[in-house]
Amino acid sequence: MSTENEGTAVPPAPSAPPVPVETPAASAQSAAPEGGAPTAQLPSVPPSAPGAPEQTPAYASMGAGTPEAHGHAPGAPVSAAEAGWPPPPPAVPSYADGGGSGAGGWGSSYGQPAPKPKNGRGGLVAAILVAALVAGGVGGGIGYSLAKNNDNSTDSTTVSAPSGSGDVKRASGTVANVAARALPSTVTIEAESSSGSGGTGTGFVFDTQGHILTNNHVVAEAVDGGKLTATFPDGKKYDAEVVGHAQGYDVAVIKLKNAPSDLKPLTLGDSDAVAVGDSTIAIGAPFGLSNTVTTGIISAKNRPVASSDGSASSKASYMSALQTDASINPGNSGGPLLDAQGAVIGINSAIQSSSSGGLGGTSQSGSIGLGFAIPINQAKHVAQQLIKTGKPVYPVIGASVSLEDGTGGAKITEQGASGSAAVTSGGPADKAGLKPGDVITKLDDQVIDSGPTLIGEIWTHQPGDVVKLTYTRDGKTRTAEVTLGQRDGDS
Repeated sequence: MSTENEGTAVPPAPSAPPVPVETPAASAQSAAPEGGAPTAQLPSVPPSAPGAPEQTPAYASMGAGTPEAHGHAPGAPVSAAEAGWPPPPPAVPSYADGGGSGAGGWGSSYGQPAPKPKNGRGGLVAAILVAALVAGGVGGGIGYSLAKNNDNSTDSTTVSAPSGSGDVKRASGTVANVAARALPSTVTIEAESSSGSGGTGTGFVFDTQGHILTNNHVVAEAVDGGKLTATFPDGKKYDAEVVGHAQGYDVAVIKLKNAPSDLKPLTLGDSDAVAVGDSTIAIGAPFGLSNTVTTGIISAKNRPVASSDGSASSKASYMSALQTDASINPGNSGGPLLDAQGAVIGINSAIQSSSSGGLGGTSQSGSIGLGFAIPINQAKHVAQQLIKTGKPVYPVIGASVSLEDGTGGAKITEQGASGSAAVTSGGPADKAGLKPGDVITKLDDQVIDSGPTLIGEIWTHQPGDVVKLTYTRDGKTRTAEVTLGQRDGDS
């Protein structure tokens, strides 16, 4: 199984550094075929690749596959240092295998249609369907004629609704009512790079000034000289520009050019108050089918997910996600996940799939009921920061954490990236007394079982927040209060 970001296979979120590490970019993926999306599944490392780790199931939404994929030499220790960016973690038993390949993402990418079947069965089925339609047409004509003749008969028992009775009213709180109110404030986004590649995703109105909230991987193609458009359900289409994007959070804000004056922002809910079992409603453009509404429930909270868009310059994204079984497919990325009252509780970002077919393959995976959304409380803060400065801000602890699985938590490495210190001198972790070899097992009350889990949890906070870390050293459990530091921008 693999987790995908808009059709992209994603590796697990085993252990990853809470502090960014500079790593060579992975090789660019192949162009996405039609039906692909802005972000693509990351290919797993071939078994034959030198030093490739044994592949095991994992479910990170867009994660890279192995240390080698990020420039690490086979067998070399893997860590993340504060000065760099946390690389995607290797596959681990608790996640997906990260199979698949290709570029693109959660959207419908440009490509060629699938070939028609060469056997005779398809023709037979088509003939049967045509026959059924023709028969239906004939039957309908006969039925209409008989009904017309009987309309004037006093023996008729049919009762027709009076004309002009008005539209059927949907009660407040029903899915139909929520969809009717939310759809006018959602858009289908088309992103195209300067080279002509691209795909589709979704977004929703964030404020009356024309800002649209979506995923970073949805608009990534249009960041450098590309073209971006947003189309509303009523068919009105607007050119747009990227205001800011945060690759680590997988959040982006775009702004409509010549935005209309009657925009209605969607109401933002409280993702912290969401409970497992709560009803959910997802809106998006799965496989390019705009304005699609699906329903489900919150299946889990605080699900650690690591992802990447598969491009050469890709950096890992980490989230402590809301998991839902609402049907989410490539093209849903960036769309709103609503509660039963119609308030936004998350941004649909990734799925886990049982198929390894990615954007670079012959098929694209779809929903199996495992979808992941960025909690809106986090996304709202990131969006406000992007609108204000155009750049994201990340909280950090100033320590490098091992990417290896099976450490029982997030283990601080003995050495940082490029020979730097594992614990930054004078940084938050150093001031709190943490040392190389310490294994962080909890952040406040949240259990930490790996590096990516720690990163996802840290990134739900803000620089300056004080958190309590529980860790083990020499077999003894200790605690320390850490005041989170700050890193500006994605680089």
